[in-house]
Amino acid sequence: MLHWLIYIELSSSLMIKFNIFYCKWGYYLVKIAIFGGSFDPPHIGHQQIVESAVDMLDIDKLLVVPAFLNPFKSSTLASAKQRLAWCHTIFDPIDGVEVCDYEINMGRAVYSSETIEYLSGIYRVAYIIIGADNLHSIHKWNNFKWIDREVTWVVAKRADFSIDREMLSRSILLEMDEDVSSTSIRERRDLSKVDKRIQTEVKNLLQRQNMNIDERVDSIVKILDDKKAEEIEVFNLDDVDYIAKRVIIANSLGGKHTPALFDHLKTGLKPQGEEFLATDESDEWIVADLGDILIHIMTATYRERYSLETFLSELE
Repeated sequence: MLHWLIYIELSSSLMIKFNIFYCKWGYYLVKIAIFGGSFDPPHIGHQQIVESAVDMLDIDKLLVVPAFLNPFKSSTLASAKQRLAWCHTIFDPIDGVEVCDYEINMGRAVYSSETIEYLSGIYRVAYIIIGADNLHSIHKWNNFKWIDREVTWVVAKRADFSIDREMLSRSILLEMDEDVSSTSIRERRDLSKVDKRIQTEVKNLLQRQNMNIDERVDSIVKILDDKKAEEIEVFNLDDVDYIAKRVIIANSLGGKHTPALFDHLKTGLKPQGEEFLATDESDEWIVADLGDILIHIMTATYRERYSLETFLSELE
């Protein structure tokens, strides 16, 4: 019988927590299962895995760990920030489940062995949950043999995958009704397996993926023009070594019109899934970075003073 629980949160962003139960037999760390993945996007199959694992496993907590970038992948549809937010929306309401931002905060691809080693200093990591589609390449995982000694594998089986668990020292099979993958959602544009709470955001990202850069630029120019921006120019820098592929320059009318234009731009681009990576601003100008597109909004006086378009024209 448990007598009391010590639970001191030292850093919520990095999940540095001191999780110890005290019982009549002594102390022991909170027992957890880890469920990692890209969650690009999370879907009802992921939800079923989490809910079933919480019910089936002898654990105190299940940690959902979205990856910044899967070590076996080169990119994701959604940003790390967006996928983390989706995971919080989907999994936070489930009792006994917590979203861990450790890999996201690392800002790079993180091996499962690193995550297990890190979390083992905080919890008793008893299980790692994987999809059956991981089995064919699991021997390639960094420090696979070490992981295999440390944890029991929980294998979520989908209907379209045969199961061969002989390489795993200890494993449990988790039967799944849902036959869905994030890849199929992205490729088929079928949102029926995506939770309604995030459907609109996923749809917007998929639509943006179908737009080429010039269509995105046209959308930006239209928003600026509709809100009375003047002297709008677009520079195509595909063939030069520059930090962006397109640069858009627009004049504001000065005063509050400069930040107002940017606010309209953020509102107008949000349904398309555009995400500003960085912004910089003063009273006379705003620079917004979309990665492949840079947007400069400035007063006519400031624009004339610095002749940015002259510099860009020489690059073209």
